[in-house]
Amino acid sequence: MTLPDTITGHTAGDIADSVRMLLERGALRADDALPPVRALAESLGVNRNTVVAAYRLLAQAGVVVARGRGGTRIAEVSTVASEGVAADTVLRDIGSGNPDPALIPDPSAVLARVAGRPVLYGEPVIDRGLADWAEQWFAADDPTGDVVNLTITGGAVDAVERLLAQALTRDDAVALEDPCFLASIHTVRLAGYRALPVPVDDEGMTVAGLRAALDAGARAVVITPRAQNPTGSSLSDGRAAALRDVLADHPYVLVIEDDHFSLLSTQPYRSVIGERHERWARVRSVSKFLGPDMCLAVTASDPVTAERLALRLGSGTTWVSHLLQRLAHALVTDETAAGTVATAREHYAARNAAFAAALSRAGLPCSAGDGLSLWVEVPGTARVVADALMRRGWLARTGDEFRLADHAASRHLRLTVHDLDDDDTALLVRDLVAAALPSRKA
Repeated sequence: MTLPDTITGHTAGDIADSVRMLLERGALRADDALPPVRALAESLGVNRNTVVAAYRLLAQAGVVVARGRGGTRIAEVSTVASEGVAADTVLRDIGSGNPDPALIPDPSAVLARVAGRPVLYGEPVIDRGLADWAEQWFAADDPTGDVVNLTITGGAVDAVERLLAQALTRDDAVALEDPCFLASIHTVRLAGYRALPVPVDDEGMTVAGLRAALDAGARAVVITPRAQNPTGSSLSDGRAAALRDVLADHPYVLVIEDDHFSLLSTQPYRSVIGERHERWARVRSVSKFLGPDMCLAVTASDPVTAERLALRLGSGTTWVSHLLQRLAHALVTDETAAGTVATAREHYAARNAAFAAALSRAGLPCSAGDGLSLWVEVPGTARVVADALMRRGWLARTGDEFRLADHAASRHLRLTVHDLDDDDTALLVRDLVAAALPSRKA
């Protein structure tokens, strides 16, 4: 379907908006073809470069896709993969990325401590007790000893979304790790930002990749300093220093460090934010160690970013419940809960290391990294291996779900195995080797 008579506008933005309106009204549907650039330019009486720019805006926003000789077409509405347990399946889910429920502190023991006077409109957004604790939490990893500006949000994803929104406009470029945390991919796509993929290796985000993204106009960088999801990599001292050197030439690019694993990590916190960097934020969520339902994260940032972020967190309207904040504070300062968190840290590291060692002995080299899951490289295509595992009763995630760049099919699986006992571990190793190396026996 071509609609040169119904698309209107004389600027790229107006033409793009016209296409969006036709789509919203149902006049355009998935896979409908837009007019050729030359035909639409002649119909509207504009330069063909204006139409090219309009189509580029639509493509960047995910509204259209270019199919070569097939022309420019309305994109199919596709769902973005998300973390969590797969529903309606009889398969053993080894791709959920979830913490162990048995290793999440029980809130019932501290609930009585969170009661207090009601909090009213206009009061501080962050509860004083939690703020005092969080200041020490961040200060422990800040060698400068500077006073931090704190903001509270409904989890790390909420924090990243608000941080990007206060600094960027639609079509601005964001440097993201590749492969990338699913929620970050979702956030960037929904907001209409352009994702610039930066490769990740065993030491974290690569220097050359970050430099290329900044040269391409990235106005923000989202980076995981440790326990990168899905790879499990953490920044080394050398890599963090090298990334700081690159960012030193771009002091007003917003750098967001998402320290999602925080208290569960076995790695030290290595920051890429230099002392003279102007726009930055460090985000720490409690969801991995206090449970996904504790939708709360604390952000430390520079004063300007903190002020802008605060404008999006009106007291009593878009703040995080003070009851939830008090519950989180009660748990992080409770000795029993702290012991549970420490046990969880040791458990995840030990079980992942044991599985990686067993898999390596069986013929598939694997290193544990840090985090809740393992990033396992397989010979050939990961999708083929995952399908073979499904036939053996296992549901795994392939690396394709976490990719940003248009590469060949992934050769990685992300496996969440920390909740497997020794027998199930041995069974999965055998099945995985049989699926990945069918000519060999595990």
